[in-house]
Amino acid sequence: MRRSLTLLCAALCALALAACGSTVSTAGFKGAKREVAQTVANLQSDATTIQRKKICANDLAAATVAKLGGAKGCEAAVKDQLTQVDSLDVSVQSVQLTKSETAATAQIKSIHQGKSRVSSLSFVKEGGKWKISGL
Repeated sequence: MRRSLTLLCAALCALALAACGSTVSTAGFKGAKREVAQTVANLQSDATTIQRKKICANDLAAATVAKLGGAKGCEAAVKDQLTQVDSLDVSVQSVQLTKSETAATAQIKSIHQGKSRVSSLSFVKEGGKWKISGL
């Protein structure tokens, strides 16, 4: 559970989600890569409006939610992590898809305390939608 909470925290921090955050742009991507970038934008939107239930149901992979103790455990973890996130700009730098297009990795750039940081997020395709599976 601790490792999953750390992954969730890192993902949220990497995405720099907060009420004053800028919107993630998906304009530079096409096809499945755009869908992956849109997942990042959706997570930012859901976090900005403090939609913990939507984050757990729509943005995070089922395996990640399960590791956090199911829906209720995930919502509690998201609530805790959202209180710790700073307001930062974020952008999706690149998206790499596997050959089968069932998994992807995105490079996310954020600025925290004046320093630029690039993090990698992992995604899986579940039920036709891209979901965040790890950092």
